[in-house]
Amino acid sequence: MASTGRGQIRTAQRARAVTGVPFCVCVPARNESQRLPVLLDALAAQTIAGRIPVALCVNNSDDDSVAVVEQVARHHAERLVILVDACTLPPPLAHAGGARGRAMEMGYSHVSSAVGGNGVLISTDADCRPPAEWIAANLAAIGAGADIVGGQIMLDDAEPIHPAIARMRDRFDRYWAAVRVIEDASDPSPHDPPPRHGDHTGASIAIDAALYRAIGGVPPIASGEDRSMVINAVAAGGRLVHPPSVWTRVSARTEGRAAGGMAIAMAELAETVDRGIDPYVPAFEHWRARALWRRATRTAYGVAEMLAREADLPPMPADMSLPACPPEHDVSRLRVAAPAAS
Repeated sequence: MASTGRGQIRTAQRARAVTGVPFCVCVPARNESQRLPVLLDALAAQTIAGRIPVALCVNNSDDDSVAVVEQVARHHAERLVILVDACTLPPPLAHAGGARGRAMEMGYSHVSSAVGGNGVLISTDADCRPPAEWIAANLAAIGAGADIVGGQIMLDDAEPIHPAIARMRDRFDRYWAAVRVIEDASDPSPHDPPPRHGDHTGASIAIDAALYRAIGGVPPIASGEDRSMVINAVAAGGRLVHPPSVWTRVSARTEGRAAGGMAIAMAELAETVDRGIDPYVPAFEHWRARALWRRATRTAYGVAEMLAREADLPPMPADMSLPACPPEHDVSRLRVAAPAAS
């Protein structure tokens, strides 16, 4: 993105922090008649004042999702403005990227036509249950200068979760927290300081609408469209943040709608638990080496080129058994001072 455009966005953000911001919550949904009322009730319970716009793409569904949404809309008529696109996407677009992109485009049209012009698009999924402060926390992060806000995902404790799966999930959370410590020491980000999480999935992403349009929207791919959108936004100069104040609950179900989505990850986790084996993950040394590589490559070639080159790197080897608790001495040994900027 050109520097002039970035300056215009910064000016708009400072103004929004004072005057408020048009926003829209954007949701793809396929055969989610059971889950949508939970999400919509949670949105109606948000702390932010005023009516909350929701762009809902109900795609390729053969259940009664639309009728259910209409009923919920009547119940929350004074609180929610629900825009519904009931459609059957053609096979090349009948996937997560196609549906999320359609919902986000609806949201973009809504915020662009609102008083005040540009706004914020907030992505979530039909099986989420965000806390009451979710929208306000996202808008606060944007108002403070962020362009993209990733929200941490947590398993919904209102649903039954096998204790062994919960324990395994906790182990992964501790592992990723240790990875963040290594990254923050080796390649710190001035606009995304610790404490921070590392999640930016479709369950909770807020993005400046002007930046969303500048990068061409959501990539029309079958899976990973959320992370690809974030990478494109960062490559264009967007500031990505992961504040602990932004989080949402996600379903622990193992049968989902999107290829490569959270349900698939939960199914794999359940299988690991059932087999009684420890998963293997990249050792901490690999994360430190990658963080230092990012810093050096970004310094030499810029953010966009660094991201492009990183996409071509081979996967890190999964050569360490997931620790029950990351050994503090291992993490401390890797918590070295970042190299001086050149």
